[in-house]
Amino acid sequence: METTNYKGTNKMITGIVFGVITFWLFAQAMVNVVPAVQKDLGISLGTLNIAISLTALFSGMFIVAAGGLADKIGRKKMTYFGLILSVIGSLCLVLAQGAVLLIIGRIIQGISAACIMPATIALIKAYFEGADRQRALSFWSIGSWGGSGVASFAGGFIATYLGWKWIFIFSILFALLGMWLIKETPESKGHSSGAFKFDYTGLVIFVITMLALNVFITFGSDLGWTSFITIALVAITIIGAFIFIKVEKSKEVVLIDFALFKNKPYSGATFSNFLLNAIAGTLVVANTYVQVGRGFNPFQSGMLSLGYLVAVLAMIRVGEKILQKAGAKSPMIWGALITTIGVAMMGLTFLSDFIYTVVVFIGFALFGLGLGIYATPSTDTSVANAPANKVGEAAGIYKMASSLGGAFGVAISATVYSSIAAFSSLEIAATAGIIVNVIFGILSILSIIFMVPKDAGKATAEKTTPNREPIPGQPNPTH
Repeated sequence: METTNYKGTNKMITGIVFGVITFWLFAQAMVNVVPAVQKDLGISLGTLNIAISLTALFSGMFIVAAGGLADKIGRKKMTYFGLILSVIGSLCLVLAQGAVLLIIGRIIQGISAACIMPATIALIKAYFEGADRQRALSFWSIGSWGGSGVASFAGGFIATYLGWKWIFIFSILFALLGMWLIKETPESKGHSSGAFKFDYTGLVIFVITMLALNVFITFGSDLGWTSFITIALVAITIIGAFIFIKVEKSKEVVLIDFALFKNKPYSGATFSNFLLNAIAGTLVVANTYVQVGRGFNPFQSGMLSLGYLVAVLAMIRVGEKILQKAGAKSPMIWGALITTIGVAMMGLTFLSDFIYTVVVFIGFALFGLGLGIYATPSTDTSVANAPANKVGEAAGIYKMASSLGGAFGVAISATVYSSIAAFSSLEIAATAGIIVNVIFGILSILSIIFMVPKDAGKATAEKTTPNREPIPGQPNPTH
């Protein structure tokens, strides 16, 4: 029987943060150790790049299904399942002698991330209220947004002094520690009556559609944008999306409940999250340009983004405090605006070497500053406006928007940059690639202005409304 009067603890938050960081240790750190892995395992760069992208691919495909499943079978159970998969996936990489175990491990890690992300957000919604929930979500964001920066530096350090496989030994230890820290947390489920039902048809159609879309985004430039395979992938994506929407609207038990998008604050948070994550394309364009066009080495270009890491970690709690005083809309707009200004500064490629270096460093710092302010108000708006029995599913869609936004942004920015660089100067190509990301930022600001109400988040911080799981036989509250 489910406990309904349990209050979330700092121990539970710490366990969840460790769980979230395991994802970043194996996702982000892998990008930094490409030469070491390639040399050690003796595999081609193409195979290694595919192995790296598989984690995001499988996470994006299964995150909504895993979030919906967490609501039905239990959010703690799904978190545990994700952490066990994390251990198995990391173990595959530690034992890898070639491409096979590496690829299997990366796929398992992607499914692990899909289980951990929405289930942990849903646990926070179930056991924290008002200002306490916003504080817990801030730490979740530190594990997520900050984790990407920390793992990037930690991965390089561990690989240099201990060997790259030690990254995944640490990932195993963090996953086990996360499991131990949340063991006292009671199970949490969405209220449902009758036998367990799941939309397997919807899942199959969704996975095929997402697979086609992700392969198109990730490998479109390599395959050629007008090649038969690329056009076939676009056709599968469009037809799959059409069939999926039609099937989902005609069923009672669905994978994605489109009624969630009737809630404007939830839609505003999810769309702006997608667009602000698309700005990740800036990282690819700016890092490539400073290395190819300005002669920086990889370490020097990495140091340029140090301000991003410090700013994003420093500002997440600030964003939470602004949320509690002024509501979600104001920090979300300011966060998106500051991020967009930071990105625009990186497009000033006509500046001389020293001045441009300073401007890019400040740009990265503003990028992190804005994202830090935006993170908690956005996540809280999406969680607070989800029905209590669909928090896992809603969180899954919100996090899928992050993955898809990042993938879209990187693919589009890289394509614009490389296409223009083929017939024009690198300066013009970099500026054009950056302008694409500025447009994403502006669209993100507009989605917040028109969809997120002025008082979103403020009421929940000041007046704590009970946010427990619904009791059978009583009306199901929808926030």
